[in-house]
Amino acid sequence: MLAAWYDQQGPAAEVLQYGEVSDPAPGPGEVRVRVTVSGANPGDTKKRRGWTGSAMPYPRVIPHSDAAGIIDAVGDGIDARRVGQRVWVYGAQSYRPFGTAAQCTVVPGELAVPLPDHLSDDLGASLGIPGITAHRTVFADGPVDGHLVLVNGVLGGVGSLAAQLARWGGATVVGTVRRGTDLGRIDPAVVSHAVALDCGDPAAAIRAHAPHGVDRIIEVSLSDNAVLDDAVAANGATIAAYATRDDRTEIPFWTLLFNNVTLRLFGSDDFPDQVRRQAARDLTAAAAVGSLTVDVGDRFPLADIAKAHDRIDAGGRGRVLIDVPQ
Repeated sequence: MLAAWYDQQGPAAEVLQYGEVSDPAPGPGEVRVRVTVSGANPGDTKKRRGWTGSAMPYPRVIPHSDAAGIIDAVGDGIDARRVGQRVWVYGAQSYRPFGTAAQCTVVPGELAVPLPDHLSDDLGASLGIPGITAHRTVFADGPVDGHLVLVNGVLGGVGSLAAQLARWGGATVVGTVRRGTDLGRIDPAVVSHAVALDCGDPAAAIRAHAPHGVDRIIEVSLSDNAVLDDAVAANGATIAAYATRDDRTEIPFWTLLFNNVTLRLFGSDDFPDQVRRQAARDLTAAAAVGSLTVDVGDRFPLADIAKAHDRIDAGGRGRVLIDVPQ
């Protein structure tokens, strides 16, 4: 099969290779998925770069954890009727060497989730890392029905799905964007009130819509927004942070403490299995009724995976997808 891989960490153009490798075979409890679209995430490029000093976990890595495709083989213990089933895949390269940047990937059966026929492969390939992370940040502290949820970075990959899941769960969503010029990209059916961080006093703008504060804050950059979060959190609120800009992040400790705020930190590779299964069920259900969409930014053929990784490292709008040759 055709695949992309790296045998050492470093810049994308220097370490990513593309060519033929042996077809994988599913073992007991596993399925093989013929990948149509592979979803690339910032976490994939960080692993390739050796971010935070991480070493090569395996002699060879086929990157990417997310995908959509069709099951074409199953191992012992898996219902043979799953062959031919459309699925979306998550966790393929989480503590495993070979991910979805290939014509085929082998994963435990539960990591290949049935994809309803009316949903696109692009959406399926976008539900893994960003979707499960978003689900956890929104629902880890219980239902959000009737709550006010603030999503910082509401146009981002995780943020946009978090806003949609919160709305699907019955919350009123307030979202922030970096610049006023981004406000026109907000979907008012999902985000009831949008605030630009360059508006002068974003805390006052949020408080105008949430005079008693917000119940839950989905945080894309705790180091940038800790002071803002402190200013708008209701008593007993939760800040659910999945990223930060500064490794050593400062927080306004005492005011958060006296406001009884809970700070939760989320790392998607280590969510409990039952949490990921529930997220997969809810994501599929929300998508099936039209409550989830994704903004596809750029797409690349698998042979140009280095360009896709460079695009992610450079930033930009929308989901980055890889079209896999059939």
